[in-house]
Amino acid sequence: MSTLIQSSTTSVELTTQARAEERLHRADRADLSPLEPDETMQASLAADSEVPDGGYGWVVIFSCAVITWWFIGTSYSWGVLQAALVKDGVSSSSTLAFVGSLAVACISFLGILNARLIRLLGTRMCAMLGVALLGTGEILSGFAMKSIGGLFVTAGAVMGVGISLCFMVVSVIPAQYFKTKRGIANGIVYAGGGLGGAVISFIADTLLQSTGTAWTFRIIGLITLATGLPAAYFIKERTPIPKAAIIEWNLFRDPRFTLLFLAGAIATFPLLVPPFFLPLYTSSLNMPSSVGAGVVAAFNFSSALGRLMCGFCSDSLGPLNTLFVSLLLSAVSMLVLWPVSNSIGPLVAFVIINGVSNGGFFSTIPTVVGNVFGSARVSVAMGMIVTGWAGGYLLGAPIAGYILDASGGEKDGIEAFRPAIFYAGSLALTAAVLAAAIRLKTEMNLKKRL
Repeated sequence: MSTLIQSSTTSVELTTQARAEERLHRADRADLSPLEPDETMQASLAADSEVPDGGYGWVVIFSCAVITWWFIGTSYSWGVLQAALVKDGVSSSSTLAFVGSLAVACISFLGILNARLIRLLGTRMCAMLGVALLGTGEILSGFAMKSIGGLFVTAGAVMGVGISLCFMVVSVIPAQYFKTKRGIANGIVYAGGGLGGAVISFIADTLLQSTGTAWTFRIIGLITLATGLPAAYFIKERTPIPKAAIIEWNLFRDPRFTLLFLAGAIATFPLLVPPFFLPLYTSSLNMPSSVGAGVVAAFNFSSALGRLMCGFCSDSLGPLNTLFVSLLLSAVSMLVLWPVSNSIGPLVAFVIINGVSNGGFFSTIPTVVGNVFGSARVSVAMGMIVTGWAGGYLLGAPIAGYILDASGGEKDGIEAFRPAIFYAGSLALTAAVLAAAIRLKTEMNLKKRL
């Protein structure tokens, strides 16, 4: 008996048991929603049927990559600036981690609102507004760096709103131009952020040594505006984003969506811990600041490779399989490698493996959401998913900072870091288990359909 299954790339009729088994092997490509298609879903299917998988889409993808270069690269280089601010006596590492976390947490706090704003203003206008706020926040931080309250406003809130707008734009627009190549398209977009983090880490360390902390903020902000605004101008929708509900609560009727929501919410707690605390970790090993900047750069470069690799794997192995592997590698690297990294060799091994897995999470999630809900519905679904990341983004790194302080602080050597490391690694392992549960649930549902 033929069975109709909605795939992430095409709707095919399974006419033989052999084809059915092939679909079962790729279970995580199936539609996670058990609901009957409504008008929004029908519009999404119609839009997806005409996706060009190229053309002007490549201009959009590389423009998005420039934007991720700055908003992800700046976020993941915060550890370098944080170490300098700690050295300047501005505040403690745990409090300063809150500043960096607040900026990234705005992605979640404003996710649903930004999805709505994109439908009202369009992706180009939102991208330009996001870049403008990001660069302006950096420049203002140069004038507010002596005040922790001022940094919360400039580097936290102003930059955070810009980061959140940029993130939503680059998360929803690739699905309009790519379908069969959606994984690699998202991989390229988010690889830009990894490369940006690697380069910005070195630039920030050089500027800190030559111009000081204040001008480091200002110069990075000016370069962000000069390069990011032109890139944002080239971003545009292929088709109008249809009106949709701000929140679709019925998605939580599917346990797999709930598991995906929970997995992302937990996974974000440990994600920012390595890039935020690696400079302090190397300092506890009596290494110069240039080494701290170097390991953060290596982390971000590995993250870029991970985003590309996971993009390819999402298209070939399936995004859910890729998501599980990336989370598992993140957990293993933190629980096994980082605690024994008392010299540069094992530390580099940890940085590479954790960086690859860290980047894989960010490039895989938009592919999962885009494949499940289609290009017309992705902004609503993505807004709901990233809202669940608020707690992890805001509290994940600061909790690690408070655990570090309670264990004696960075001045007590690497032993003081281990409780915070185990905290982060255990949460990554929990998220990996939930990702495996999504894969298992999807396979069970497909077996029932067959």
